[in-house]
Amino acid sequence: MKFLAPLALLTAAFVSTPLLADEAASQLTGCAAKRQAITTQIEQAKAHGNDAQQAGLEKALSEVTTHCTDASLKKERENKVLDAKHEVSQRQADLDKAMKKGDSEKINKRKDKLAESRKELQDALNELDK
Repeated sequence: MKFLAPLALLTAAFVSTPLLADEAASQLTGCAAKRQAITTQIEQAKAHGNDAQQAGLEKALSEVTTHCTDASLKKERENKVLDAKHEVSQRQADLDKAMKKGDSEKINKRKDKLAESRKELQDALNELDK
């Protein structure tokens, strides 16, 4: 019985370590979060023996480490939001035009495109905080 207690503690420590790493990584933002995400993907590629993917990810990590700044990343994400907002307004105008013509097939297509653009906008807004 004395043997099982240390074994149980050791097992609990190994099981909780990845959970703590994931929790710490989720608190990272900006370039640090980007580097951590790439590092995680590199580890997964290594685990699955995908050398080509690993090499590409290591190059991406090098580029992020060299060129990424939090200010440039924020600006890039803000531009993405602006582009998505423009896309939504264009899709809304296309829908309005189709509704004026009364073509139900075009109306349905335009509604689908608008919904897709709105989702992309929401995704871009969610990225701003990362």
